[in-house]
Order: sequence, then C-alpha cells, then structure tokens
Amino acid sequence: MTWTEPVETIDWHTGGEPFRIVPHSPAAVTGDGLTVAERRVVATKSDEAQWVRALLCGEPRGHADMYGGFLVPPDDAGAHLGVLFWHKDGFSTACGHGTIALGAWAVASGRVPAPADGVTDVVVDVPSGRVTASVRTSGGRVEDVTFTNVASHVHARGVEVATSRGRVTVDIAFGGAMYAVLPAAAAGLRVRPEDVTEFIAVGREIRDALNAAGAAEHPRDSRLSGIYGTVFTEEVRLPRLRADGTRRLHQRNITVFADGEVDRSPCGSGTSARVALLADAGELSPGDELRHESVVGSLFRARITERTTAHGEPAVITAVTGTAHEVGTCRFTVDPRDVLLPGFVLR
Repeated sequence: MTWTEPVETIDWHTGGEPFRIVPHSPAAVTGDGLTVAERRVVATKSDEAQWVRALLCGEPRGHADMYGGFLVPPDDAGAHLGVLFWHKDGFSTACGHGTIALGAWAVASGRVPAPADGVTDVVVDVPSGRVTASVRTSGGRVEDVTFTNVASHVHARGVEVATSRGRVTVDIAFGGAMYAVLPAAAAGLRVRPEDVTEFIAVGREIRDALNAAGAAEHPRDSRLSGIYGTVFTEEVRLPRLRADGTRRLHQRNITVFADGEVDRSPCGSGTSARVALLADAGELSPGDELRHESVVGSLFRARITERTTAHGEPAVITAVTGTAHEVGTCRFTVDPRDVLLPGFVLR
C-alpha cells in the first residue's frame, strides 16, 4: 500500500532517546471497543499501521534507532490517553522513556490541565497495562516526570547463554517487557560509546538464544513473552549510606532492544526490571534510590514505591524519574513516485 496523506508528529527526547508522537494515528488502530493491548495486536497485522510506522522510523525520515508512538483511545475513562509504542522492528509492549515524554507533552501542550506549580498525574494505557506519568511543574514549566510502572518481577535467575564473547550468565526480569540483565564486564565490555557496536552484536545473540529456548514466557499473557531487550550493567560507585539510613546506588547501563536498537536513555522499563532484580537480591529496599545512568550520561532516578505480588510471586511497583524535552514538530509528506517508500533501515 501507499499512504499519500501528510503525517504530522511532535518530536521529543527523554535522556537522549527519541520519542516521535503521532497525534492522528492510522484508522486501523483507533476504532472503538478495543483495549490498547488488543490494538497492538491489530497494529502488527495492519498494512496501514505497519506502513506508517516504517515511514516514520526508516530513513530518510528516521533512522535505525528511531522510536515513537501512535496515540489511541484509552481502555476507559480512567486514563487520559492510550499509546502504541513502535520502533523499526514493530510494536513494543512498554516504554518508560516514551511514557515520560508523553506526560511532559500532555502537560506542556495543555492536553492535560496542570497548575503552574505542582504535580499532575497523566494516566496512560499501554499494551502492558495502565501506567502513570506524574509531571512536576514550576513556574508553568515542566521540570521532570516520574513514571510509575506496572508490577515488575524476576522471571529467572542464572540462565547461561553461549555468545561470540564466551558463555555468560543472565538474569531475566519483567518491567513491562522481558529483559535479560548481566554485567557488561561478563562480555568483556565497558558501558561507553566506543563499545556500542560490540554491545549490539552480543545483545542480539543473547536475545535470539533465549527466545529460541523459550526462556522468557510470560506466565499469564503470551503477548508479553519473549526477550525484548538486553541490559548490560556497570557499577559507577559502591552503594552509599545516606543520613536517613537509606542507600543510594549508582549504576550505568546500556540497553540493546528489539533487533539491535540502542537506548540512549537509561531505559525506563529496563530500569524497572533492574530494580526488581536488585530488590529480589536485597540490594534495594523501599526508601533507597538507584541512580541509573545511560551510555550518553543521562540519568534516571528509580525507587520502589510498593512491594506487591504478580502471578503469586514477589514483585515491586517502581517509580522512575527523568526529564524530557521537545525537539520540534514535523510534517512528513509522501510522494507516491518515490521508489524508496516507505523507507529503509541501514544497520
């Protein structure tokens, strides 16, 4: 198919990771009577939705690491909006950095009214459930956003994977999507820009091996199964005891998600998965803080707001705070004579 209408977007970034908001989404995903989780299934089968996604992700309008979302109706009146997150390879189940950007945009644009000074909750339905972006304003401007996620939990510990850099051992946790987590040093790497190419290669190997083995099957919802990303971690400094008796951890990570995409931010849903693992190990408790740094130096602050259960197993509710900024607005046009439509990806 060929979509001939212009597509308008509002582009933001959270900690360096792009988020391209599409307020007028393809009709295939905006019809009545569906949940956002169901809309994601529709989108994966829709030529229209896939074509527009490819148009906005691929070159020359995007790039291999572009990320964005189609705004869709929420599940019910309890949420302000719904969103289908997308990247170059398809539609994801969760996105913390995108939720932070959506909250900032909703308040800054006036879509959700907010006081000049205070905190406003923007409730968003995403494929993995209902999440909240608590937007803090000061002097009429957005200062930061705290993303409260669905319950995050450990899925598996000590899973061995053969890679081109040797055998590694990973833990698997759910933070809205399934993540494999391991120290960067286990692959002989450091979390730094010059090692990104190597991270992409080994991240793909880990994801493919675990998915081939069925190692990340969600216990209740098969739509949430499968490794979405690999989180490589590195300790910046030893945990510090604060005056009030709580601890501050400072770690760095690089997350390789989908088919070799690199998250420029510290990864919101990946951070939630990391917090679940740290909580399970007794290394992070309510009141403690994880300062989670990205490969480009941007920072999320994460904490546990509640201990709970998921599918009968221990879980945590996480709150991840970050900043988002508007980059610009775009009006993409389509010339049906263009032989490179809807676009291409070079990796």
